[in-house]
Amino acid sequence: MTDGPGHATTPPRASSDDARTAGPGRLTSPDRVVAFSDGVFAIVVTILVLEIAVPEGLSEQSLRQVLEELRPTLVAWMVSFLITGMFWVAHRDLFSRVRSVNRDLVWLNLLFLLPVSLIPFAASVLGKYPDEPIALHLYGVVMIVATVARTVLYWYVLRRPALLWSDPGHQHRRFALTLSASPIIVYASAMAVADVSAPLSVTLYFAVPVLYFLLVTLLRDRAGTRAQADEFT
Repeated sequence: MTDGPGHATTPPRASSDDARTAGPGRLTSPDRVVAFSDGVFAIVVTILVLEIAVPEGLSEQSLRQVLEELRPTLVAWMVSFLITGMFWVAHRDLFSRVRSVNRDLVWLNLLFLLPVSLIPFAASVLGKYPDEPIALHLYGVVMIVATVARTVLYWYVLRRPALLWSDPGHQHRRFALTLSASPIIVYASAMAVADVSAPLSVTLYFAVPVLYFLLVTLLRDRAGTRAQADEFT
C-alpha cells in the first residue's frame, strides 16, 4: 500500500473509533468503485456521440441540409459532454480523498450514476425536439437529480473522516457542498425560461460547466479560498 491519496490498493486496518464513524459495512478499497464509475462515464460519453450520424452517398446540397438538421443534436451533444465531464471531474476530485468505502458509500455512488446514465436519453430527446419545453424540462430534471445525488454523496463522505485520507475540516466541507449544489440554481432557471425562449434555456445549460470552471479558477486566485479551491480540478 502506498501513502498518497487515491493510490492505496488495500485500506489500512480501521481502529475502533474509525469503525464507529465510518458507517455500516466492512471497509474496503475504493479501487473497484472508481473503476466501475469511470466505466459508466466512458459509456455515457460514447452513447452521446453515437447520436451523431450522417447518411452516406449524399450530394453537397443534401449534406448541407443534413448538417443543418443535425445542429440541435450537435448542440445537445456538446452541452451534455461538458456537463458529463464536469460530473466526472467532481467524482474524481472526491474519490481522490477517499481512503476506504463502506456499504452505504457504494450504494450512494450507484444512485449518483443512475441519473448520470440517463444523460444520453435526455440529450437525445433535446436534440430531436430542441424547441419543445418538455424536452428542456426533462433535461433539467435529469441534471438536477444528478446534482442532488452528487451533493448527497459529497455530504456523506465529507462527514465521515474515517473514510478519508485526512479530515477536510468544516470550511472545506461547506465550500465543497456549496460548489456541488450551486448548479441547481442554473438548471432550475433554464427550466423556468424554457416556455419563453428555448435558445436561452439551452444557453443556461451550456453555462453550467463554463461557470464551474471560471468559479474554481477565480477562487484559486483569492487568498481566503485558495486552499479549498485547489482541491477541485
